[in-house]
Order: sequence, then structure tokens, then C-alpha cells
Amino acid sequence: MFRKRHPPVGSRPGTLLINGTAQPPRIHVMRYGPAMLDEFDVDGPDRVPQLLATDAVCWIDVQGLGSEETLRKFADLFKIHLLALEDVVYVPQRPKSEVYEDHTFCITRMAMQRPPEDVETEQVSVFMGRNYVLTFQERYGDVFDPVRNRIRQGGPVFRSAGPGYLAYALLDATIDGYYPVLETLGERLEALEDRVLYNPQPAVLQDVHRIKRELLEIRRYLWPQREAINSLIREENEFISEQVRVYLRDCYDHCVQMMDVVESYRELAGGLVDVYLSSVGNRQNEVMKVLTIMASIFIPLTFLAGIYGMNFEFMPELRMHWAYPTLLGVMVIVAAGMTWFFWRKGWIGGRGRPPED
Repeated sequence: MFRKRHPPVGSRPGTLLINGTAQPPRIHVMRYGPAMLDEFDVDGPDRVPQLLATDAVCWIDVQGLGSEETLRKFADLFKIHLLALEDVVYVPQRPKSEVYEDHTFCITRMAMQRPPEDVETEQVSVFMGRNYVLTFQERYGDVFDPVRNRIRQGGPVFRSAGPGYLAYALLDATIDGYYPVLETLGERLEALEDRVLYNPQPAVLQDVHRIKRELLEIRRYLWPQREAINSLIREENEFISEQVRVYLRDCYDHCVQMMDVVESYRELAGGLVDVYLSSVGNRQNEVMKVLTIMASIFIPLTFLAGIYGMNFEFMPELRMHWAYPTLLGVMVIVAAGMTWFFWRKGWIGGRGRPPED
């Protein structure tokens, strides 16, 4: 179910309540240009002003939201609005993009596959300014290692581009991270199809509902993410060049494509529920058919046994020498005849009625 942290009702803007389980911040800095790269960790935001004094692009990545003091220092240094800072702390927020005077603020949601089959999502808050990109993550670990490797390798396009291209690369990595998650969900749905058809157990239905919940959660984040990227493409923004807008259109296409996949998987999961109910109903019908056939076979035998089980004195068959084996023979013939009739009709044994000439 959806759970969102929020300040107390009626609190003034900028009220921050840090989650007691939040991890302490780790700050990693990558500052680069066409011919230089500096990468290091810092203990706090005090060194940030001197890092921003040059024209080099500076990526400041903060992992962990466990220190209100650190967050407020970053807000003061980068002139982050208090409402934007609330969006960073109180997760999850709806993916969006907002333009402020000194920076552009984006919220995205990355998805990661955790063993054995759990899908874990995490909010990433991105602030893009004149020569910097500031990111806030809930926990340690992310999907941005390919972006870091591209910076380290010194590609001419990446190193020469501004912070807008870096922000695009981060958004693109976040969106592309949904592809392996959706592929895994598709494989799980394919495996569930066989289980639903041939072994419809209650555990299978639980797995189907679990996948439906995961797909619903992914859809809840991809849908507004598409609108946020579209806003970056269409609205005027001094930090996003025309070149970067072309790349953002590719991100938009990826969002649309994944939305189609999610909707297809949701329909498939809903169909599996219907197939499960049909399979269970068919299995119950088969059981009832067998029980009905067995009862139909024994009804005439019970009738014969009931007649000769009555205690009338004048029943001629009771004193005949061959009466007992004859009655048993009649019962066997009746049972065999009814069994053959049911088999001929295809009601037992899997044999269908022969085609008519």
C-alpha cells in the first residue's frame, strides 16, 4: 500500500522530520571538464562553495537523508526553496520538474531488482544549476555507475557538455533501470502461465497478485515521470540546451514504451487470475463428474441390494440355490454396462464420441 511521510498537519513550510531509520549522508563529488576530472568524498557541505568557484561541472551526490543539519546547509548554499527541501525529505513524492530562479528541480524514481524477486524503488531528487548537479538519494547504492564510468572514461561529448547533459544522463539511467525489472516480471508471468494451467494452487494466485501490485507501483511512478520529462522538453529552461532536449525526447519515448509494456503485463496478470479461477472451476467440475459417475454406477446396485435385503417371508428367490451368485453376476453386468456406456459417451477415460458419418 502507498505510504508517504509528511509533516504534522498545520506545520509551517520547511518543517523537517527526519526518519529515525534514515542512513547518515555520504557525499561524493565528481568535478570534470574537457581535460580534467576530480573525484573524491567530502565530510560535509563546507567545501562545496570552493568547488563551485570554477567553470567545471560539479556533480554532488548525497546518499542518505539522516542529517537535518546537512540538508539545511545544502539548502542554504544552493538557495533551495523550503518546499523543495520538504519534497526531498518526505518521500515518496510524485515525479515532477519545477523551475526556480537559480536551478531546476526534478524528482524521479529509480527501480532496482533485489533478490530473490522483490522490486525496490527509491526517490532521487535532482537540482540542476549553472555549473552543478546536486542529487539526493534515500539510501546507499544506485543505478548511476554507468554514468560515473562515462565521466571517468572522458568521452568528449560528456566532458564538454554542461550540467543539463549530466542531468539527462541521470534521468536516462533511472528510466533505463526499469527495463531489467520489467524483463524479470515478464519471465515470472510466463512461468506463472504454466503453473496456472497445470497446477492452480493458492500460492500461484498469491504470486500473481504480488506481480500485479509491483506493476501498479511501477505504473504509478512511470506515468508522472513521462509528464515531467515532457515538461523539461517543452518549457523554457536556461540550463537545458537544444541538444539536450533531443536526448530528453528519447527518454520520453522510453517512458511511453515502458508504459505500454506495463499495461500489457497488467492485462496479462488480470487474465491469469481469470484463467486460475477457470482452472480451479474445471478441476472441481472434473471431481464432481467422477463422483457423479461413481454414484450413478452404484445406484442400481444399491437398488438390487435393497430389494433382496428386505425381510419378507415369501420371496421365492431367497430359497433358490443359485440366487446369490446370480444376483452378484447381475450386479457385475450392470456396473460393467454402465461403465462402458459412460466411456462410450466420453464422460470417463478421455474418449470422445465418435464422429457421425
